[in-house]
Amino acid sequence: MMLLGVFKRPTKAIVLKELILKEIDDLVIGSIGITAFISLFMGAVVALQTALNLDNPLIPKSLIGFATRQSIILEFAPTFISVIMAGKVGSYITSSIGTMRVTEQIDALEVMGINPLNYLIFPKIVALAFYPFLIAIIMFIGIFGGFLASVYGNLVSLEEFVVGLQDTFIPWHVAYAFIKTIVFGFLLATIPSYHGYYMKGGALEVGKASTTSFVWTCVSIIIANYLLTQLLLT
Repeated sequence: MMLLGVFKRPTKAIVLKELILKEIDDLVIGSIGITAFISLFMGAVVALQTALNLDNPLIPKSLIGFATRQSIILEFAPTFISVIMAGKVGSYITSSIGTMRVTEQIDALEVMGINPLNYLIFPKIVALAFYPFLIAIIMFIGIFGGFLASVYGNLVSLEEFVVGLQDTFIPWHVAYAFIKTIVFGFLLATIPSYHGYYMKGGALEVGKASTTSFVWTCVSIIIANYLLTQLLLT
């Protein structure tokens, strides 16, 4: 029902344009720093763990590059980063909209004849449609982190790592990751918005609503991840 209201009585295009650009800056561009930092070390840890468990001399060291690529592209970049974004972006969305509800700013928008659902939530949905671009950057940085840890940590040669990266590469895995990311971006925009828009109470309830939205967004992402994996990879 909330989503139906989001697409009714749209706000003027010139106003929506400014709102969408602001949300892209806040939700996507503003998240590059922390997610890039996490993905860099995440890729490094995957490479280190793989290297430390290669006890059999018959297993080629190029497996380090292969494992890093597969782990980052299939799960760590789209799913693990989305759970982190549920805390960073989801809590921000819920608290900002919830604060507007508490301070009666949403009521003021309704009095002025503006559809608050379209004004507040639609720009966030459009902004997080660009979420796959952030994940593409994260994938590169994660694999680069594995490269730094492997090659400069003297775990494997550059040639062996590159061979592992190229070994049995399936382009559909990248498409699968981006399909998941689009779904996760939609969940990140709508579930926190719902909990913020329909919250009741005062300032204390804003924090509770943020916690609740984080929990339900994480649960939804994990369930969606399982269902999409079953549909797209099996």
